[in-house]
Amino acid sequence: MFSKKKIKAVQIDTLIGKNTVVKGDIHYRGGLHIEGKVQGNLVAASNEKTVLIVSEKGCVEGEVKGPVVILDGMVEGDVYSTVTLEMAQHAKVKGDVHYKFLEMEVGAEVNGSLIHQSVQPAKVKEMQSQEQVNKGGLAKFSSGSK
Repeated sequence: MFSKKKIKAVQIDTLIGKNTVVKGDIHYRGGLHIEGKVQGNLVAASNEKTVLIVSEKGCVEGEVKGPVVILDGMVEGDVYSTVTLEMAQHAKVKGDVHYKFLEMEVGAEVNGSLIHQSVQPAKVKEMQSQEQVNKGGLAKFSSGSK
């Protein structure tokens, strides 16, 4: 269910290793993978190709803001995902979660509110069509004439 293929397809530009502690806010672009600890806010550039991954042993003490957020570790603060939020089995969030699309595995925890951000209907259709194309299927469109 939880696709590790997505993680493999992401280019990681920055890695915070398991023995590293970063104190302070981080503003990032591209792929950011956290295996260590960050004491500060994580703020992504407003680019849909920006991805944050917090691994099972990773920990963030602060707010997380980004388009695509993939969690399998701990976040002590609010999470804001403007496109997709994926929470794997070991994900734990102590704070409110703001999302447009959410995927949660059994075992993931949120100690706070889940707040859905509305999506424009045209954008939903576009995303569904793109998803079908990405899966190798064909998107069906009708022109209204036979």
